Amino acid sequence: MNSPVFVKSDHEAYAVFVTKLGGPEVLKPAPIKIPDALDHHIVIEHTAVAVNFVDVYLRAGQKHSHNPEPPFITGVSAVGKVLKMGKGVEGFKVGDRVTYTNSGVGTYCTHVCVKEDRIVHVPDDVSDERAAAGFVRALTAQYLLKQMRTLHPGDRILVHAAAGGVGQILVQWALRLGLKIIATVGSDEKIPLVKSLGIEHVINYSKDDFAEQVKLITSGQGVKVVYESVGKDTFTRSLACLEPKGLLVNYGTSSGQVEGFALQDLHANSLWICRPTLKTYVAKRTDLLLMAKEAFEILGDPKIKLAIEAVLPLTQAAKSHEMLESRSTRGAIVLIP
Repeated sequence: MNSPVFVKSDHEAYAVFVTKLGGPEVLKPAPIKIPDALDHHIVIEHTAVAVNFVDVYLRAGQKHSHNPEPPFITGVSAVGKVLKMGKGVEGFKVGDRVTYTNSGVGTYCTHVCVKEDRIVHVPDDVSDERAAAGFVRALTAQYLLKQMRTLHPGDRILVHAAAGGVGQILVQWALRLGLKIIATVGSDEKIPLVKSLGIEHVINYSKDDFAEQVKLITSGQGVKVVYESVGKDTFTRSLACLEPKGLLVNYGTSSGQVEGFALQDLHANSLWICRPTLKTYVAKRTDLLLMAKEAFEILGDPKIKLAIEAVLPLTQAAKSHEMLESRSTRGAIVLIP
C-alpha cells in the first residue's frame, strides 16, 4: 500500500497500516470506513491507543504467536466509547467507556469492530490515557505474579527492564505482595525512576554483571523467579541468578530473540524456563474478567505510579515505534486519534 501524504480531517476515520515488514517508516496512515456492527460485536470509537512492544514485533515480522501479512493494522489494545452495537450484544450501551485486548483486530485506528466477549468496561477512576498505558501491562503483571509460580511474602525475584511499562507495574505490585525485589535497567538515567517506586536494589544491566550483583545481594542464594523481557542481552546471565528449581520467565525480547539455547543448561540446578504470552491467559472471557478486575484495582489506585513517556497523535505512530525501539523510554506511550 503506497498511500499519499495523509492529512487527517476532524470527521475522517483512518488507520495506520503496516505497508510492508520493516522499520518504523513502514507505518502509514490512510482513510478507512467506519465498520458496521456485526452480530455480537461492538463498534468502538477510539479515544486512546496503547503502544506495546508486540506492535513492534508484528511490524518488523519478528516471529510471534501470529504474524499477519502486510498491509495490516498493528496494535493489540485501545480504549474508546461504544459507538454502535450489533444484534445480541448484552451488558453494554452506546457511550460506555471500554477497552479490549487480543481481539484479533489491529488497534492503530479511529474505529474498530470487536467481538463483545473481548471487551471490558473501564472504571470511572481510570482515565482513558492511563487505561491505554496500563491495561495490557497490568494484565501481564497479573499473570506473571499470580499464575506462573506460587509466591509468598519474603520470596526473592529479579525484574529486568523495571523502568519499562510492564516493569513499573510489576515491581510495585510485587512490593504489595511482600516480595523482595532486585531490579535492572538499561541505563544509569533510569535508576532514580525505579528507586522512586520503592526498590532498593537497582542494577544497570548494560554495564554491570547483574548476575554477580544478585549473588552478592542474596548471599549466594539467588532468586526464585526472574522476570525477563529483554531477551538476547540478559537471558543467559539470568539463569545464573536463579536458586535451585528457580524459574526464568521470558516474556519479551526487546534486545532480540534468544537463539541457540541449550536445554542442558537447566540441568545442574533443575531450573525451569517458560515463554508465555498474554493471549493464552485471556483467551477465556471468565479469565479475562477476573484478571481485568485485579488490573483495574491496581490502575485505579493513585499510589501506583505509571509513567507515561509521551502522548502523541495516532498519525505519529512511526515516531512512537522509534522511541520504543531506542530503549530509552522511561514509561508508556499513548496515541490519540
